[in-house]
Amino acid sequence: MTASTSFDVAHIGNVELLTAEFDKSLWFFHDLLAMRIVGTDGDSTYLRTWDEYQQFTIKLTASSDAGVGLTTFRASSQEALERRVAAIDRFGLGEGWVDGEQGTGPTYRFRDPDGHAMGIYYETERYVATDDKPALKNQASAFPGHGVNARRLDHINYLAKDVVANGEFIAEALGGRESERIAIDGGGYAAWWFHFNNKSYDVVYSDDWTKHGDRLHHIAFAPDTREDILKAADIFLENGIYIESGPHKHAINQTFFLYVWEPGGNRIEFANAGARLLLDPDQPVVEWSAEERKKGQAWGMKTIESFHTHGTPVVKEN
Repeated sequence: MTASTSFDVAHIGNVELLTAEFDKSLWFFHDLLAMRIVGTDGDSTYLRTWDEYQQFTIKLTASSDAGVGLTTFRASSQEALERRVAAIDRFGLGEGWVDGEQGTGPTYRFRDPDGHAMGIYYETERYVATDDKPALKNQASAFPGHGVNARRLDHINYLAKDVVANGEFIAEALGGRESERIAIDGGGYAAWWFHFNNKSYDVVYSDDWTKHGDRLHHIAFAPDTREDILKAADIFLENGIYIESGPHKHAINQTFFLYVWEPGGNRIEFANAGARLLLDPDQPVVEWSAEERKKGQAWGMKTIESFHTHGTPVVKEN
């Protein structure tokens, strides 16, 4: 695939997470991650990371099961938004315009080939700090100084019935650039990483072994340092949060990582410390073979089995 030259999408905007353990999940994001509650709407609560420039980062919604609801992306201009909407419509996956949520403007709703709900917008309201006004005027709000101190949303990893079809959609409809991928013997990819700007990735698709469709692998938040991730592991240990894998270093894109399951069952990653910046506009795509991936992570830890099998909603075995 030829790398796109489009930066029509600036970044991932916000993510709706579904949970059947709403109060416990809210405690996880608010108390342990130090995210601020900025609004409520029916069965949903809006929260923001401390350096989020927009009104909110995640929308936590009570549901019968865990999983991902609406993921939005911010376009880089009104003209870019119009170009991306036209590209989405060529796939026949558009659902139409709706009012934005909590400070976002008109949003065009659509789905990827796997059925994940998505939206794209341009207009947005910046967060104005009040009682959380920062000492430094170049950050969105005061540093919380407790818990994990999640600074921003970093990326989302979807499970997909067809990694290739979804990856091609992200590339052609949203203008995402490939950064890395894992090739399958005989053709296709086991996982595919895409970025919209100079980060090494914003959206990932991983093969859903259940072929269920419309499932989440994980969302990731970025703290500042590796030490923050190490402290996060101790915070989760003390608070009974299941630590699935890490702290350790990925081979792919070189992020230092920690994976946990929040109380609702959604996998949450803390990552980005040490990740690459892709400044080369002609950056070649890095392709890994299945044999190379058998070597495990950067420092030799093998990828655990649940990383391939757990996703939300959980698929019940017959």
